[in-house]
Amino acid sequence: MSFPLLTATAALPALGAIATAAVPAARRVAAKWLALLVSLGTLALAAVTLVRFDPGGDRYQLTESHPWIADFGVRYELGVDGIGVALVALTALLMPFVILAGWHDADPQETGSKRWRPTQGFFALILAVEAMVIISFEATDVFLFYIFFEAMLIPMYFLIGGFGDRAHEHGDEAAATQRSYAAVKFLLYNLVGGLIMLAAVIGLYVVAGNFSLQEIVQARADGSLHMATNTERWLFLGFFFAFAVKAPLWPLHTWLPNAMGEATAPVAVLITAVVDKVGTFAMLRFCLQLFPEASKWATPAILVLALISIIYGALLAVGQRDIKRLVAYASISHFGFIILGIFAMTSQGQSGATLYMVNHGISTAALMLVAGFLISRRGSRLIADYGGVQKVAPVLAGTFLIGGLATLSLPGLAPFVSEFLVLVGTFARYPAVGIIATFGIVLAALYTLVLYQRTMTGPVKAEVAEMPDLRVRELLVVAPLIVLLIFLGVYPKPVTDIVNPAVKQTMSDVHETDPQPEVEAAK
Repeated sequence: MSFPLLTATAALPALGAIATAAVPAARRVAAKWLALLVSLGTLALAAVTLVRFDPGGDRYQLTESHPWIADFGVRYELGVDGIGVALVALTALLMPFVILAGWHDADPQETGSKRWRPTQGFFALILAVEAMVIISFEATDVFLFYIFFEAMLIPMYFLIGGFGDRAHEHGDEAAATQRSYAAVKFLLYNLVGGLIMLAAVIGLYVVAGNFSLQEIVQARADGSLHMATNTERWLFLGFFFAFAVKAPLWPLHTWLPNAMGEATAPVAVLITAVVDKVGTFAMLRFCLQLFPEASKWATPAILVLALISIIYGALLAVGQRDIKRLVAYASISHFGFIILGIFAMTSQGQSGATLYMVNHGISTAALMLVAGFLISRRGSRLIADYGGVQKVAPVLAGTFLIGGLATLSLPGLAPFVSEFLVLVGTFARYPAVGIIATFGIVLAALYTLVLYQRTMTGPVKAEVAEMPDLRVRELLVVAPLIVLLIFLGVYPKPVTDIVNPAVKQTMSDVHETDPQPEVEAAK
């Protein structure tokens, strides 16, 4: 048997979570270093997976398949296509930065909190989330995917509710109530989506007789499995609803600003840059592949919802007074672009959407982590409490600016390429939708530049006059992300070469081809 690389990539952080949680309470620093080393080891395994993946080879590679619950047709099946391997790499890449950025977030002496905060538990929960997200990107058995799709809610609930924002960590009972509210709202929204999906998963088993994604797709392609139109549509809606909550898509988005606002900055990155990507990824892997006709049937309604997410999220971001909630609403707008690209049903749109998942993860991590460093210095999330920071902390202000410019998709930075592909792919099939979506770019420029202007420029406020610049640990977190944003903005080919073959196969699954230009080029 070949080495089970995919299992190892998910198992290492899972075992690391157990080992980190078992570190004695007096060895907080040892727990941190153990978590960091485990995340670096997982990154190494993800890098090996990426190197061994052949974009021109089989659709699913490095596959593993073992009997699990044989009486119900459930198997332990793993495999990655170009989209899955790119997102596994993104997840593994971001985790060391999340851990470094949150180095002191669970230390009572650092936060000023009088509550007992188990440092080991904080880092163990982060590693547990990493393990569950990675196996979700690898699972090709629908039931196996569902288990980890739901299980990741548990550690996320405790990370949001148990380890709140340091800016509100001074024994304030109201702040504790807000954290609890945000955590419960996150859990309930996603649990409702998951329960509806469970009904659809059971329905799929009744129709198909197994949970294997590859077998079901193949059976549908060769005609040995036929779904009645109404059955397919109901099953599609059950899956899509759960993924739209996770993504999140308007009007199922309201849990995200609360969760990101009350979580620490690294946990906020974990939510929007990692966990939420499972929702958009699953739309590509499960909705389009399992239910191609229903996907096309639902496309007009989904495009409208995506447009509303783009414009609505951006408008609310413009009016925010809280830095972290602004980034949360900006992310809702960005997820609208991703879903727009997926359901534009063009190769440019879906390639752009996949690339957007990667680039959004990096850009949001950069902006939110720098914002977290800023908030930890001042002790406030309110934009109005800042001013003139660039004069006293120029490196912090410079990295904040680059993260913000990436968020508005400035040419030369990674998100520009993905957003451009999404808009081109959408315009090719739905010109009016593409034109309306473009207004989201204008609004992104508005909320990003206004945020920078109000926090970093102008007279230096007395409360920030002594603010220190980024420290070495913080530079180690931010600098690699900035380099990646610039590199992928100038040269996105390494990612597009990996994802494009998978996108073409997905287009084939839904029986769609790219629309041809109406005017032929001059000969």
